[in-house]
Amino acid sequence: QVQLVESGGGLVQAGGSLRLSCAASGRTFNSYAMGWFRQAPGNERQFVAAISWSGVRVYYADSVKGRFTISRDNAKNTVSLQMNSLKFEDTAVYYCAATVQAGAPRYQNDYTYWGQGTQVTVSS
Repeated sequence: QVQLVESGGGLVQAGGSLRLSCAASGRTFNSYAMGWFRQAPGNERQFVAAISWSGVRVYYADSVKGRFTISRDNAKNTVSLQMNSLKFEDTAVYYCAATVQAGAPRYQNDYTYWGQGTQVTVSS
């Protein structure tokens, strides 16, 4: 069982930056691949970024590639999402997720555990 708690969301102007963090409970954090997803009002939840348990493999959605960076600290049981050059269309609730599947899965159905989400609002 893994419990995930996101933090770091907020209101930022377009072009600005935010850093999201996800704290995980449990002693086997380094067994899980981690992902970030987001859901804007009226839209389905979509993939943002994922990182393998070792941190070696990472994947990004095309819409965030070059602007967002996912990283993890297995000693601190945390995964982070650094978001730069934010755009209005990045506005959404951002969710952290965990899975025991190998690699860095990009599909939400691959993930077992989810956080409650943190709101990111980008003003234009």
